[in-house]
Amino acid sequence: MPKKAAALLLLCVGLSLCVGCTTTSNQYLYATVPASNEIVAYREDPNSGVLTELSVSPITAGPGVESIVIHPSGKFLYAANSGEGNVSTFTIGSQGTLSESASRAAAGSVPTLLTMDAGGNYLYVANAGSNDISVFSIGSTGSLTQVNANFPIGMTPLNMKVSPSGNFLYVTGQGGSQGYIEVFSLSQGVLGQAPVIGSPFLTGSGPYGLVIDQAGKFLYTANKGDSTISEFTINGDALLIDKSGKYLYVANQSSPSNLAGFSIGSDGGLTLLSSSPFGTATNPSFVATDSGGKYLFVGSQGSSSSVQSFSLDTSDGTLTSVHTYTVTGTTTSIAITP
Repeated sequence: MPKKAAALLLLCVGLSLCVGCTTTSNQYLYATVPASNEIVAYREDPNSGVLTELSVSPITAGPGVESIVIHPSGKFLYAANSGEGNVSTFTIGSQGTLSESASRAAAGSVPTLLTMDAGGNYLYVANAGSNDISVFSIGSTGSLTQVNANFPIGMTPLNMKVSPSGNFLYVTGQGGSQGYIEVFSLSQGVLGQAPVIGSPFLTGSGPYGLVIDQAGKFLYTANKGDSTISEFTINGDALLIDKSGKYLYVANQSSPSNLAGFSIGSDGGLTLLSSSPFGTATNPSFVATDSGGKYLFVGSQGSSSSVQSFSLDTSDGTLTSVHTYTVTGTTTSIAITP
């Protein structure tokens, strides 16, 4: 049985933290705006967390661009176009500009979620309209080639993650009032013919949030329907990465809107930070962190959609707001270059 912690939430994110030296390299943050078929692009100052919108932003994307993910090389960005049933491939320029390839890869009906293995070899697309998953191998030039036919999962996907080992794919969904986690084994990117033994696993209602710690020991779901966090221990056959995160943050969509922060114990248990919660704009809906782990970014979907930057104190997990950036149109996904 999973452990549960009470919270009012929509989405959770696990952060692996490191204390690094000052850097001068540019990083870029991208946010989707499906209503206008655009991607908003910013330069992030990695030393302050400040965002500056690029002169070429917003960038035209596919119909209903819903979710984006960036290749570990930092060279390519992939975008799921929910209104067209396909995935766009963009090349990321040296100044953060995006150039879309001529062809889009066909997926299932209404693709809404993207995830990728740590090595950047395979892209997984969850299709909310056809309740299946499309798998693509990624070429050296960023090109996508579909691997086998779309794989049916028997439920509408709410979130999806690949384990740090790359051996398993976790998918959350909802059936009636019950939330579920389905687990599939992966072999050279291909999903096993059936879920692993014991799958699906029961979790809270409305598991829109899903995160796995970097050591592959613990999995958490943020359950919007019953305002809980579920914690699971992952069996040892997925333990291939040593580094783990220290903190977990949850975006609370209800009033008052905020972020709840937890420290993660050695047993995976969660302890609410004494400095938590942290105030946000209305309706915070998704959270991301930059590669240095010093800054955290929150996308909010209230009456005024925004991206908010926070600095993160790695000694105690405290967040301090840097700035809030208003976005025209409702954002649905954030991705940051490595």
